Amino acid sequence: MITALVSVFLFVHGLVHLTVWLPRQADRQPFDPRYSWALAAAGLPRAGAMDAAAIGLASATAVLYLIAGLATAVQSSGWAAAALTAAAVGLLLKTLWFNPWLSLGVLLDAGVITAVLLAWPGSLY
Repeated sequence: MITALVSVFLFVHGLVHLTVWLPRQADRQPFDPRYSWALAAAGLPRAGAMDAAAIGLASATAVLYLIAGLATAVQSSGWAAAALTAAAVGLLLKTLWFNPWLSLGVLLDAGVITAVLLAWPGSLY
């Protein structure tokens, strides 16, 4: 049961990254997911490269979470490394493109890192 719950959580959390960063209509979202405060503060012009970087990091995060979810579902020992990597990439993404609307995602990624480092839940190890 725990394995199924963790697997579904990892799948869903990965797919949410795509639903936030892939849509092009910023007027339907509460914030512009392609605006990076960090890159703007560094003086980089807002261009297609910034959009591509956001989409690339979001896609990488999603794929890594999907791999972690699949590895969890088949009870592979590599799920923890995939989940840890996905959460780290997700935190990088949410740091560079931070908006208060992403706070729950930051907490979820930090929770994944904490759970993996503490080997919790123990039934997965």
